Amino acid sequence: MIYEGSRHRPAPTLAADQSTTARSTAGKPNIILIVADDLGYADLGVQGCRDVPTPNIDTIARNGVRFTSGYVSCPVCSPTRAGLMTGRYQQRFGHEFNPGPAAQASQNFGLPLSEPTIAERLKKLGYATGMFGKWHLGYLPELTPLRRGFDEFFGFHGGAHSYINANDRSANPIWRGTEKVTSVSYTTDEFAREAVSFIERHQREPFFVYLPFNAVHAPLETIEKYRSRFSSISDPKRQTYAAMLSAMDDGVGSVLGKLRDLKLEENTLILFISDNGGPTQQTTSSNLPLRGVKGQVLEGGIRIPFMMQWKSRLPAGRVYDFPVIALDLHPTAMAAAGGKLPADAKLDGVNLLPFLTGEKKGSPHDQLFWRFGEQWAIRDGDWKLVQTRNDPAVQLFNLREDIGEKNNLADKRPDKVKELQNTWERWSSQMTKPRWVRAGDGD
Repeated sequence: MIYEGSRHRPAPTLAADQSTTARSTAGKPNIILIVADDLGYADLGVQGCRDVPTPNIDTIARNGVRFTSGYVSCPVCSPTRAGLMTGRYQQRFGHEFNPGPAAQASQNFGLPLSEPTIAERLKKLGYATGMFGKWHLGYLPELTPLRRGFDEFFGFHGGAHSYINANDRSANPIWRGTEKVTSVSYTTDEFAREAVSFIERHQREPFFVYLPFNAVHAPLETIEKYRSRFSSISDPKRQTYAAMLSAMDDGVGSVLGKLRDLKLEENTLILFISDNGGPTQQTTSSNLPLRGVKGQVLEGGIRIPFMMQWKSRLPAGRVYDFPVIALDLHPTAMAAAGGKLPADAKLDGVNLLPFLTGEKKGSPHDQLFWRFGEQWAIRDGDWKLVQTRNDPAVQLFNLREDIGEKNNLADKRPDKVKELQNTWERWSSQMTKPRWVRAGDGD
């Protein structure tokens, strides 16, 4: 195991190229982006979970890089996905909160058309693009996946869905392209099967698969095939959650297995994250040793399982501790594909590949920022300043010494508080106001 990253250093600047142009697809890597929903920091075997085996997801880390300080840009679903798809802090374009409920779909909630997605950019580079799972970036036709760069789509547009009832939410159906699906077996299985089918059909060209499972988001639903694996777990809620997680691990395993069968794994970049921390009381997820849960800018809401595999380019078994963020996956995927970003792209994410191969040293980021309504935070090296909900006082932590955010140093280091607060305020002043009122955090 290689462990990297112990002190903060200034980040090199990521140069932006003049334009994105389609090139020959020969030799381009396939790219698979897998997003778990509400998965806690400690929910995987490789992250310390002991009662739910996740051997398939764990192999991504063992065959590649596991990021112990991997973050998302928001502690809830939709804003994180907006940042992930664009590589930009979603506050730059007003996507600070979850969109309004499906009943308000006639309003223009969702990812603005002015913000290019990674699918749109990869499609211009000759990639076949498919998405299978949860979108949560808009309901209007022009905001849905087939209009945002994806050739194929099987999934739902909203924030949550039953795993076993295709018709449980009439305003948020499951779609195959533009056709409503009237029955499903188990959505986790179906999303994985669709991804496997897409890989099979596009094996002779570079492809981008976006696989955002709705697992392990509530409602807690499973089928006997998976529940029977956990008869030793007596708590019904934990047993169901374990079964749901095991199903997702099987789904990831089927995707990895198809890559191996087709001899595509060596030249496939595989990215895995959760969209936010776990809602521990609701689902029995675990964010230990972190403090906080989904919906909070404490570490438990924003630090997530984060891993990357590319066998032909990246070393296996590396543990990388410098802070990274889901925004980085857009420029990383573009760099892997040989794409050039427009000069006016102004991404906040950084191409991580040269940091992982040793071409660049130090930390990819000087600071990371969060703003979620009245909550906000900044991480600068080992220091984190955080403003939580319903608490007028800011809190200061040294995360290297206190990953659980238990020892508030604000009174001892007022100089550091002032420095970080000023830096955060300068960043926040560059962001725009939210484009819609806050919806619920549950999705």
